[in-house]
This record gives sequence, C-alpha cells and structure tokens, in this order.
Amino acid sequence: MAAKSKISRIRNIGIVAHIDAGKTTVTERILYYTGKSYKMGEVHDGEAVMDWMAQEQERGITITSAVTTCAWKNHEIHIIDTPGHVDFTIEVERSLRVLDGAVVVFCAVGCVEPQSETVWHQADKYGVPKIAFINKMDRVGADFFGAVEMMRDRFTSIPLPIQIPAGSEDNFRGTIDLISQKLLTWNDISQGMDYTVSEIPQEFAEQSRVKREELIETLADIDDDLAEKYLGGEEITADEIVEALRKVTISLKAVPVLCGTALRNKGIQPVLDAVIDYLPSPDDVPPVKGINPITKKEEIPHSSDKEPLSALAFKIVMDEGRKLTYLRIYSGQINTGDEVYNAAKKKKEKVARLLRMHANKRERIDKASAGELVAVLGLKETTTGDTLCDEKYPIMLEQIEFYEPVINQAIEAKTPADQEKLTASLSKLIQEDPTLRVKYDDETAQTVISGMGELHLEIIVDRLKREFNAQVNVGKPRVVHRETISRHVEAEGIFEKELGDKKHFGHVRLSLAPRKRGSGNVVINNLEPSIIPVEYHEAIVEGVKESLMSGVLSSYPVIDVEVKIIGGSYRDGEASLQGYKIATATAFRDGCNKADPVMLEPVMLVDIITPLEFMGDVIGDINSRKGEIQSINPKGNVSEVKAKVPLKAMFGYSTDLRSATQGRAVFSMIFAEYDKV
Repeated sequence: MAAKSKISRIRNIGIVAHIDAGKTTVTERILYYTGKSYKMGEVHDGEAVMDWMAQEQERGITITSAVTTCAWKNHEIHIIDTPGHVDFTIEVERSLRVLDGAVVVFCAVGCVEPQSETVWHQADKYGVPKIAFINKMDRVGADFFGAVEMMRDRFTSIPLPIQIPAGSEDNFRGTIDLISQKLLTWNDISQGMDYTVSEIPQEFAEQSRVKREELIETLADIDDDLAEKYLGGEEITADEIVEALRKVTISLKAVPVLCGTALRNKGIQPVLDAVIDYLPSPDDVPPVKGINPITKKEEIPHSSDKEPLSALAFKIVMDEGRKLTYLRIYSGQINTGDEVYNAAKKKKEKVARLLRMHANKRERIDKASAGELVAVLGLKETTTGDTLCDEKYPIMLEQIEFYEPVINQAIEAKTPADQEKLTASLSKLIQEDPTLRVKYDDETAQTVISGMGELHLEIIVDRLKREFNAQVNVGKPRVVHRETISRHVEAEGIFEKELGDKKHFGHVRLSLAPRKRGSGNVVINNLEPSIIPVEYHEAIVEGVKESLMSGVLSSYPVIDVEVKIIGGSYRDGEASLQGYKIATATAFRDGCNKADPVMLEPVMLVDIITPLEFMGDVIGDINSRKGEIQSINPKGNVSEVKAKVPLKAMFGYSTDLRSATQGRAVFSMIFAEYDKV
C-alpha cells in the first residue's frame, strides 16, 4: 500500500456533549494514553489540563473551547474540547465550523440530554461526521441499549453499535468489540493504559452474535457494495466492515457507537482507533466554499500545501495581554514572519509567531500547512470569522453566525482608576467573545453588558475582577427587550433648515407594515430616480437601517417590520444627504408612533429532565412563571418537560429547581422567540 500523505493522517475533531456527560474527562484520558500528559487531571479536583481557567476549575465546567494536538498510531489528532453549557453555545458553534469530525459523548444514565441534542443538530448543520461514546457505563441506572434507542428516535443518522458492554453498573467489566468479536478488559493498576483482548465469555456469546449480525444487516441496507456480498451469502470480513463503516460515517448516514467509563479508565483507546478508522481527514470532507471579494465569483480552496493560502480565524484569546488568534488552515501554508492579507478588513497582517497549542501551554513552530489548527501572535486587526489569504488570490470564506444576546446587566467602575481598566478590559473581552455586547448608557452613566445568560455574564464580571483587576459594582441582570408595530401605516418626513450658510432639504415617504414574528426586518427601495436622484437613495436606506436600531417606546431595536421607501420630493441646489437621512428618521418615528407600537420580550425554550415523583411540582412551577408546556415525554423513571417561558421569569430558576427536586432535576434553556410582553 502506498504511504499515506501527511494530510490524510490528520484528524481535526471536537469533543461535544451535554454538560456533565464527561467530555473533559474523556479528553484528559485521550491526552494521557497518547503520551501528551504524564498524569491524568480530574475535573472534580479542578486539575483537568483542558479546563485551565480559574473559573472552570472552581465550577467544574468547561467555559472556553481549548485546543490541543496529540498523536495516535502515526496520525496527528487536533482536538477541541468544547463547553456543554448552553450559555457558551457559540464556542461549540465556531468549533464545529472548523472541525472535520466530532466525538459526541452521552451519559449512559441521562442518555440523549437537551444540550446533546443541540450540539448534534449544530454538527449536522455544518455536515460534521460523528462517532458516539456512551460514557458512565459503571453508574447506577446505566442503559446502553436505551441510549442507542433514544438516538435512533431523535436523530436522522442511524446509530450503529460497534461495541456492546460486558455487564453494566457495578458489574461493568469491559466492552465487546463486535467487529473483531473479542472482549476488551482494562487493567486498573496501569490506570487503563494496558488492556487485554480475549475470547467472548459464554454468557455474552449469543447477544454478541445477534448484535454483530444486526450491525452487518444495517450496514448492508445503507452501503451498496456490502449489500451485494451480504445478499450473495458471502462471509463479510472485519476489514470490509471497517471500510463500509468509514464510508457511511463520512457520508453522515450513520454513527458508530462505542461505550465505556472514562472516569474508571475503560474504553478510551477504541475511541481513538475509531477516530482514525471512521472520522475523515481534511482530504475526505467536501472543500469549503468562498467568494472572491473582487470578482464576486465562488472559489473552492482545496486542502493542499501547493494551493494559495486560505485560513479562517475562529477564535481570539487574550493571553497575558497579547492577542492570540486561532486559525484553521484550509489550503496553502503559513510561515513565521509571513505577511498575510485579511480579506474582510482589506488589510495586511504580519505573522509574528506560530504556535501549536496544548490547552494554555504553547509550542513554537516555524510553519503550518493545510488541514492544521494553529495559533498566531501578531495579528492586530483580525477578528473572529475573518479570512486570511494571499493578496494575489483573495478569498472570503463563509462567515460564522453569531447569536443575539438576551440578557443585560449594568456595571460601573468603583473608582475613576477602575473606569480606565474597565474600558480597556471590555474591549479585549469583546474581541474574544462575539456574543458579548457593551453599551454605555449616558442617562445612568453606567456601562451595560449583554450576553447569552446569567452564567455568561457572571463569568465576564468574574474575569474583569480577576484577570484585569478592574473592580466593578454590578446591577441585577435584566432582560433585553425589542419593539415592533401592530398595523400597516404610511408616514412622511420633511427636513428643511439652513445649517451654516447652506440650505439642507430632504423629503421622504415611507410605508411600514408588521411581519411574522421571527422573520426579521426588510427594507425595500421603491423610489423612482425621476422623483429623487439615485445618489440620495443609499442615504435614505441607511437612514431606515439606523432608525430600526432604536424604537419609539424605550429605544430598543425594532424587529419584524417591512419598510418600503415609496416617495418624497427633490429640490435642486438644496437637497443634501444629511437632509434625506434626517427626513427618513422623522418619517420612521412618526410611522412607528401611529402603527400601535408594542414591546416584545425574549421567550426561552426550557427543557427539564426530572424524576417522575417531582413532575407535578415542576409543572406547577412552570405554570406559575406564566410558562406554556409544549410536551411531556416519559423516559423510564424520568420525564422530559419542554416549555416556553418568558426569560424574565427564569432568573434564579436553577436554585428553585434544585430545591424543589432535591437537586435531582436538570434543565437547559435556549432562546426561542420574541413575543408581546
């Protein structure tokens, strides 16, 4: 067989899951068994390598996605360990955007939890092939086949168990590999570094035979080459199963499922083998698409060192005051000292240093090539989502979508000295986190920060105090409202004034109409050049867009409105861009006032998993918060309740839920829509 090319030996994978399914523990084991760490860090001791921020160690959760690189069987694996908490969904979203494959970790007791569904659908959105690892097989209530069944119900890809557990809960001994038909057991003394491959014990023989037959049968259903052999009654070899599995995984038709217990050091090496056997290299995935910013034509950079450079900046981190930019290189090469072109900002940037990251530790390298994830020092202008390329071959890769914040908090500096620190620190945090917004409120002389949830803002304030030493007083979190209109109106604005020694004139007529909730704003220019010359049209459209930023009730952004520019008039010698802009703003405000404006508040989709005995209390509590139950799905001895609840009623909910259910219920919430207050 020909030697594999370097790029075919690269795997860019993410480890994604619901909070507490054990992602970081799985990553720690991977680093230990691949020789990257000399000892295993434990999340519960606050010693996990990948959870390096103080806030992560104290809370035992992942907040920021950490990047690391390790080697396994002559392959280079770049890993991103992502957060599971819904407030940090953007971290998962932007990681999946640059990854080629994902390991989705499920808890054998909780099975498919709300956030695992969210990350699964995010991975589908970016066409990311997956393998699943059902963790915590040693826990009371672990149910491997129940988890597989639930995956089958919830997802479009077919789950294909390639292992089954030998026992469960206290009797979990190891895993049975259905492909090689062997039992794998791990050595506790070597912390799971060594494992033994032996014959399948008699008690599991029949179940293993049936499950292997099911695996081959399902594969034959989705893979034509295998179907021919299977229907012809030929013996299917282990190599043929692996080859067919790789094909159906990369084409997103199926997901290989493995099991084990990361905390007890059982089952991790087969996951690494599966990453290499079934997940794609940068060569195996469809190439990314981009647009040439000059010709506006589609360009497709192929993952090769010989092609011109194209790389996406997917994450910015402030490290000891210096800006570190994480890149995924799609084509070409980058060397230390190179000058690269930022197509989004139309500026040249200098690569001062190239680094290979291991969580927050770094190793200097001289060059990086297509398919790799690296960090760069020295890029001053680059922000998340920008494309770096060769100026002679410009390309803009598809941007990363960001979520709109739903919660506000007022903060103010304790002393004038802290005010300077606060301004500087917030500007650094905004570069890192595209879901954080900052606004200065002149009326209250307070700075207002907006984010994705209570925990998100809590972490931001904590970082301001600790990392940047900016002492602040904090107000209560408040909901971010929106405004809209209830009926169709027409309005006009006229501006005529002498400013300095020049007359300014503008006259605009607008039509405003409400749109379906969640459909966004639309601005339509119906102006005839004979009524108002074309050179003023852009200023009028700009005036409408600026007016939409601030409504007439409480200056919140206006949403779900169609604005048509339908007329106006022109005076030669007096018409001015500024005149038309002011006339547009006047027409818009008058129109909103006449169109029965209403306030909208964010409504969240809340997903609660509770033991059955607390079901009545949980539902009663949701009703008392003016929530609307969407569905109740029993799952064995627990039930999943989905409801829509106004965000303002959800403050402090985690504490109330814990006390109502003796700490046994969990919940997650994501933004659903804006609705009338």
